Amino acid sequence: MNRKKITALALTAALSAAVLAGCGSSAASSSAAPTADSAAATADTAAVDQLAQIKERGTITIAMEGTWAPWTYHDENDNLVGYDVEVGTLIAEKLGVEPEFVEGEWDGLLAGLDAGRYDIMVNGVDITEERAEKYDFSEPYAYNRTAVITKGDNDTIHTLEDLNGKKTANTISSTYAQLAEQYGAEVTGVDDLNQTFELLNSGRIDATLNAEVTFYDYTKEHPDANVKIAVLTQDANEVAIPLRKGEESATLREAINAAIDELRASGQLKELSEKYFGTDISTNE
Repeated sequence: MNRKKITALALTAALSAAVLAGCGSSAASSSAAPTADSAAATADTAAVDQLAQIKERGTITIAMEGTWAPWTYHDENDNLVGYDVEVGTLIAEKLGVEPEFVEGEWDGLLAGLDAGRYDIMVNGVDITEERAEKYDFSEPYAYNRTAVITKGDNDTIHTLEDLNGKKTANTISSTYAQLAEQYGAEVTGVDDLNQTFELLNSGRIDATLNAEVTFYDYTKEHPDANVKIAVLTQDANEVAIPLRKGEESATLREAINAAIDELRASGQLKELSEKYFGTDISTNE
């Protein structure tokens, strides 16, 4: 009787131990699983490298307007040309890939960069504090001053302060529109430079703000245009290439900076500047 009891107790103890051991294994597996998943997720995140992706597919997608001469525009044969087109092509060449240009309106270009539709934007983009909070920028590849452009017979604007109460026109999210609003102007939104000058020449606006070199290019193409630079800022804006902010674009930014350094050292940026602007905008000296 005692012997049977001892055998039964032993059997119960053995079964209990087996169940506990099974539970212990399940618990261990359960706690280990998230750690493995986390490690895999971390590895996937670390593996994201925009430059590596670009090199793998062999192309870099470059966003630009295609309507802003001489930065990016279409020639008489409807070919996409301009300073930024050539800069973008040379940078792609330095990276060992082909450039793929995608055109769009200014207001949608940065949004497309955010959404991952474009790798970079090469479109005369000025570095501003607001943009630097949202995007990582390459080092500057060009410098330009801002011009307040009016009709030739307009004698009411001599300083930026004189924009107060005046009507201007620019693409709404551009630094030129922001500067005009900062000085009290009423800004009309436009899609491109041609619309801007149409409004100015027709007298529907008092002025427009744009790059100094853009004014020179416009008057070269329209020598009889009744326009002038009424105000010219002293400090030059830094023009650079915006990229999505984060570690994924770090190696791409470094490679683009190296390409810009090489193009400046070789004199190619200077040659392109003089070709399209008649002066060297590749340096701030």
